[in-house]
Amino acid sequence: MPRSPSTCTRGFAISKPAETALGPSLAPGLRRYLQHLAIERGLAENTLSSYRRDLTRYLETLEEAGVGTPDAITEAHVNGYLQQLARGDEVHPPLGARSVARHTVAVRQLHKYWELEGICAPNPAREVQPPAVGQSLPKAISIAEVTSILESIAVDTPAGLRDRAILEFLYSTGARISEVVALDVDDLHFSDDSVVRLFGKGSKERVVPVGAYAQRAVSDYLVRARPGLAAKGKGTPALFLNQRGGRLSRQSVWMILSKAAQRAGISTEVSPHTLRHSFATHLLEGGADVRVVQELLGHASVTTTQIYTKVSVDSLREAYQLAHPRVN
Repeated sequence: MPRSPSTCTRGFAISKPAETALGPSLAPGLRRYLQHLAIERGLAENTLSSYRRDLTRYLETLEEAGVGTPDAITEAHVNGYLQQLARGDEVHPPLGARSVARHTVAVRQLHKYWELEGICAPNPAREVQPPAVGQSLPKAISIAEVTSILESIAVDTPAGLRDRAILEFLYSTGARISEVVALDVDDLHFSDDSVVRLFGKGSKERVVPVGAYAQRAVSDYLVRARPGLAAKGKGTPALFLNQRGGRLSRQSVWMILSKAAQRAGISTEVSPHTLRHSFATHLLEGGADVRVVQELLGHASVTTTQIYTKVSVDSLREAYQLAHPRVN
């Protein structure tokens, strides 16, 4: 039975133009939901960008199929969109199960919000389920590989001092790359506690110890490199600076690490998150308690951290099979 358009358009009186190419019937609803995520739920900008990107694609796909208003969206439309993501089209390559699951969650949350706000009811995505996603193990590299990456960076230039400092810091703290590039100089407390304040997802603050190697690298950078870089900028408090004296970007750090890995002869792909995975794996292999690692990583639930214990168990099993005289 068709739904009444009046039921599904209440609350769309938003005068600010949409920041997407969506038509006037769908864009205000998306904008209102993103405002809800930013203001009421306090999501980080990176998370908001993911929601904006995924939901814009969803609604643009519906418009291209002739669905121009919220009341016209059906469960068949939602399922068809998700199947298209998995299948791919002439513009977009097929997405894996994990990516399709992420889109599913975004679409379901959008329609749930629209239903609660009276923008559109009933919810056409209520019964839609994301595809099953197998639990993938984090990719970690060995301690020797981490060491070779760090030692591949020459520290005879300001850029080299900075690059060595930021990679030492990433591995020493297990921080997310977004947390590190957001750091200010005042977040460091080396002189008294040898710790750093990190601000994770949802702006949650945690204090993490910093190892001696990273402390020395960061201190050398602060004394010998940062003043010269800062002189080129406008007095930013950022800890890690680019060549123009501004805050270093996540993309720049990714490139720094990629080049260092190439120089070190690492054939596998290495990202800043690889150092975070390696940090957790090496701590657990060294005997650290999983709840301690949870606190250091800033995971809200220990369940998220426990995936790393599987990596460590696999390492133990491999060593056992190689060394025990009566395994085979």
